[in-house]
Amino acid sequence: MKPDVLVMSAPAAPQLAQLEAAYTLHRYDKAEDKPAFLAEHGPKCEAIATSGHQLLSAEMLEHLPRLKIVSCVSAGYEYIDAAALKAHGAVLTTTSPALADDVADTAILLMLASLRKLVDAHAYTRSGDWARKGPFPLQTSATGKNLGIIGMGAIGRTIAARASAMRMNIAYHSRSPKPDVAHDYQPDLLALADWADVLIAILPGGDATRHIIDAKVLAALGPKGCFVNVARGSVVDEAALIAALKDGTIACAGLDVFASEPDPDPALTGLPNVTLLPHAGSATVETRNAMAQMVVDNLAAYFAGKPLISPVN
Repeated sequence: MKPDVLVMSAPAAPQLAQLEAAYTLHRYDKAEDKPAFLAEHGPKCEAIATSGHQLLSAEMLEHLPRLKIVSCVSAGYEYIDAAALKAHGAVLTTTSPALADDVADTAILLMLASLRKLVDAHAYTRSGDWARKGPFPLQTSATGKNLGIIGMGAIGRTIAARASAMRMNIAYHSRSPKPDVAHDYQPDLLALADWADVLIAILPGGDATRHIIDAKVLAALGPKGCFVNVARGSVVDEAALIAALKDGTIACAGLDVFASEPDPDPALTGLPNVTLLPHAGSATVETRNAMAQMVVDNLAAYFAGKPLISPVN
């Protein structure tokens, strides 16, 4: 008998085929009446394949008495009640290791594009203004600047490694210091922002971190500061960010995530001092394939009685 797996979010076709070969899949993602489907099939399932954008609440867990593992195809999991899952006796895995490189690259890309006004310089060159008006104005170097990283998980560490190669000074803020991280730990987020020239957010979303970056943090970052968000839109008070960009409280921002996706606020996207990406930090063929495979591999490890690849709790 194949183990029963509830599919709340299906991986790409090659990995879905692997799941189909190894398990009896119950396609919650395709069910029209999802509560009825969960009530009927949930009690059979020992595992879930899902994404961080699919709700998995404590109430839903009541229909999943046999559940032991949730394999999530993303780094974020704010729609999954992780505390309830742990109390239920089930483990959560994510795909943070698979996407760390590309998201870190995206953070550095947004930082450099913001500091050097890459989008404006591209338009200046394409329009012929270079010939008509002369050289593009001088911009700001990243080398030697102070970089504050909010969050020091797999992706934060990868960002730090890249920034170290750029000879940036690095400090970080997180819920607790990381003994294996050599960079300075700053328990006070306001103090980190005050010290930093660039502030990069790469922490989990959810209620615990909602609007952790507020008007006070942005004011501490200051009029020459650059804010980069590759975490979740919810971690920023977006109204405060818009005001800070408009009135010069901070110099610029590079954003991959927004409070309302995929339709971000025009009051933010229309500003001249923001560089924008459509939540594309992990959006490469290589990384999305690796993420989907990690979902499969975490499930395979669990059912084989082997150590999980990327457990959260």
